[in-house]
Amino acid sequence: METFSVYHLVATATSRWRAPPGRGFVRPRPPRLLSPPGLDIVPRRMEILLANHSSYPRIGNSAHQQRLRRAQAAHERGEIDDAALVVVERSVIAEVVAEQAATGIDLVTDGQVRWPDPVSHLMAPLPGVRLNGLLRFFDTNFYYRQPVITGRLARHCAGLAADFRHACSASSRPLKPVLTGPYTLARLSVIATDAYAHFQDLAVDLSTIIAAEVRELAEQGAAVIQIDEPAICMGHADDIRLLRQLFEPIYEARGEAQIAIATYFADADPFYPQLNSVAADIVALDLSTTTALDQTIASAGAAKILALGVVDGRDSRLEDPQAVARRLERLLRRYTIEAVYLQPSCGLEFLPRDRARAKLERLVAIRAALCPEHA
Repeated sequence: METFSVYHLVATATSRWRAPPGRGFVRPRPPRLLSPPGLDIVPRRMEILLANHSSYPRIGNSAHQQRLRRAQAAHERGEIDDAALVVVERSVIAEVVAEQAATGIDLVTDGQVRWPDPVSHLMAPLPGVRLNGLLRFFDTNFYYRQPVITGRLARHCAGLAADFRHACSASSRPLKPVLTGPYTLARLSVIATDAYAHFQDLAVDLSTIIAAEVRELAEQGAAVIQIDEPAICMGHADDIRLLRQLFEPIYEARGEAQIAIATYFADADPFYPQLNSVAADIVALDLSTTTALDQTIASAGAAKILALGVVDGRDSRLEDPQAVARRLERLLRRYTIEAVYLQPSCGLEFLPRDRARAKLERLVAIRAALCPEHA
């Protein structure tokens, strides 16, 4: 595989991504990964990028930070229209984008502020879908509206490209759009039509729909586009071949963007070799659920750029930067690619706002502990 500088990943597409006037993306010095005594690691230069994973808390403790909740309630009562709600949503997006950038990370997201949940935001606009009641989103305390498939799906623009453009206009840093992937969307849906004989057929159509969204995001200048597939590690090892098939049209639609596949909420260790064979440039892994994966990566290295979820997105306790740095030194002993991402294990929506920010600040501290010259 061709190796990329981490700032190639982000900055090559910044020729198309335009910062607001007076706000440029400043390239920091590439840090050096240092080898502690006794570890068989060849010291080398490795560029380390800090990124948010996906979601970010849209509600905070202050009255101002609760304005979106008030606006949503007013919208439900019919007191404000759709346009007025969008104004509030976009002001919150600008706020959370700035908050992420202020922590010192390199790659931010729009916080998925406009997403009611990871599933229905993409599924609800599609002809052939109606939404059912609320179901728990995996083993979290968050819920999603379950899609019921009533006919053959057809694409209806979800507005992700427009949301991306707006978020970029408010950002001083490159911004990563995040979409739930076709496999997970299909797994979390109910088929109530003869149009799809099997779950796999539904997933294939969803792959085409997601690929169209990816193409539009790439055309808008997205440098990295993350596709979340948490369901693949939930006891579905036989579906890896299907996952490869689903990612082929997505990867073909990427343009100049890099595609990341992200798994979380479960141990990806049994799937690690297969994930390296999926059509993607980056593999994002949740390290909060496992230590077995550490040994696998340390022994086998990686065929793709890794995005390592080194801070737990569901636990408010803050990690010890020195301990995480030591863990990374061991884990990356055979990692020969020039770039690695450090990010939360999953979206940060599960945490209070102040803790979510602290988790991103902790990433900065981990990089400084790993690379003293970057402190």
